[in-house]
Parts: sequence; C-alpha cells; structure tokens
Amino acid sequence: MKRSELVEQSRLAIKRGSKSFSAASRLFDRTTRERVWMLYAWCRRCDDLADAQDMGGALGDQSQIAQKVEKLRALTARALKGEPTGDPAFDAFGQVASECGLTMEDAEAVIAGFELDAEDWRPRSEADLMRYCWHVAGAVGVMMALVMGVKREDADTLDRACDLGLAFQLANIARDVVEDDAADRCYLPVEWLVEEDIEPGQHTKPHHRRELADMAARLVRRMEVHAASSRVGAARLPFRCRWAILSAARIYTAIGREVLAMGPAAWDRRVYTSKAQKIGHAAMAFGEALVNRPPVLGNEPRWRRSDLAENAASA
Repeated sequence: MKRSELVEQSRLAIKRGSKSFSAASRLFDRTTRERVWMLYAWCRRCDDLADAQDMGGALGDQSQIAQKVEKLRALTARALKGEPTGDPAFDAFGQVASECGLTMEDAEAVIAGFELDAEDWRPRSEADLMRYCWHVAGAVGVMMALVMGVKREDADTLDRACDLGLAFQLANIARDVVEDDAADRCYLPVEWLVEEDIEPGQHTKPHHRRELADMAARLVRRMEVHAASSRVGAARLPFRCRWAILSAARIYTAIGREVLAMGPAAWDRRVYTSKAQKIGHAAMAFGEALVNRPPVLGNEPRWRRSDLAENAASA
C-alpha cells in the first residue's frame, strides 16, 4: 500500500479505537500526526490480535494466545524489514519505523506486555504492576517521543515520555478494574488486596467497594506523580507537539481524578470525558503550552524507565 493509504487506514483506526487520542492527535503538525496515527494503529492491532478483540471491545477466544503473540511478533519483524505483511497496521508500523528509526527492541518492549496477558499473569507487588505498565504504555510513550523527534540520546526526555504512558495506564486500570475482572483479569497487586483483607477474586464485589476505591486512589496518586513528571519533558517539545501531549495528559488524568472523586460509585457507570470536556482540556492545554512553564517537582517518580526496563529484563 502507498504511504497515503496506510495513513488513512491508521486515521480510521485511531478514530474508532480511541476518541481521546484521536482528539489530541489533531493538534500535531501534519507529518507528526500521520506518524502518531501509524504507530497507534500498530499498537491497537497488536492488542486486538492478542486478545481476539475488535478495537478494544469485548475479549474474544482466549485460547492459543501465546501463538497469537508470536504471530504479531513475526509480523512486526517482517514489517521492520520493509516486507509487506498483508496487514495495513503492521505495514504502517514498518513505514513509521523507517522514518523515525524505531527498532525491534522498541517493539519487543510493548509485545512483552501482551505476552504477560497471554500467560494469565497477575502482579504480586507494586513493582510487578509498574513493570506491566511499562510494557503496555510506558514503552509506547517512548516510541511516541521518538516519533515526535526526541533523540535517543536524550534519556531524560524519554524518561518523561515513559512517565506519561505510565500515568495513562494507571488511570485506565483504576477506571476499568470491574471490566477487567469480568474478563478474568486483575492488575491490582496481590499485596494490596491482602492489605485490604480482600478474599481472592472478591475485590469487585459490592461489599468491597470502599476497599476498591481506596486502591483506586493509590493508583490515581501515582498517576498524578508520573503525569507531573511528564510535563517537564513536554516543555522541551515543539509547540504543537507540546500542545497535543498536554491535551492528552489533561484528558486522561481527568478520567483518573473522576474515579477518585466518585469513590465507591466510580464503577456504577463507565467514566469518560465528553466531547465538550475534551475541547475544554485542549483549550486549557493551549494556554499551558503557550506559557510553557513546567511544574517544579516536589518528588520524582519512584519508578523510572531504566529501573522498569531492568526489572523487565531480569524477569
């Protein structure tokens, strides 16, 4: 397929798969926007293939997930060699990788997260939780930064990009904990469940909603620390990239904050941001990007990209 066709397929993928990312992506300059779309399309397609989903919908047949993960690994390797894969999302990844220098090592960090789900993995500790967040979101943040032109040698800015991915995933876990449980998945550390004196497999039951809200609050507090750190890196980006990233950060942290504010009622309905709210967040982000005065951090995040990558490698 021609590049223009890959871009269009990717645009449709992000439009269907994530209204929040789709809205924020429109703020990039054209070239960066197209590259972000192509990277997103690959991430979305990998996720769907591994979980037998359609644009992140209900989980499908969970048999032979390990074989599915190996398939997406093989398709990614083929795309990186510039060979046609027969799948527009993987061909799009090959295109953006050739333009921005993405590698199999970059992709492998993300694929390893799908592999954890394939193994029916559950985090025992907070370190395990953050390792998972690194694979499925932090590593994507790093690739997004590379797509925006951040140099590999700029380790601190890549760390901050990872922080934004971690913040997004922590918000997702807090919001989706009941949906995840319905799919027989749990990303809350076993140690947290034990501390809350929750019986195995009972954390989403109505009589434990107060304890669940307490654990969601822990996730959101960590989200806030990583989101603040990400703003330090965003300040180093060109204006339109900065605007887009700050918009996405505002939209996703708003989801986490809403979960926190609703307490035990947070899972009575799905928390989301409306179109009007997204426009408001983008407007606020415009002013923030224009002033470009990143926060002075009281505390750096406990979990950093190098530590998480090292933990993942040792695991």
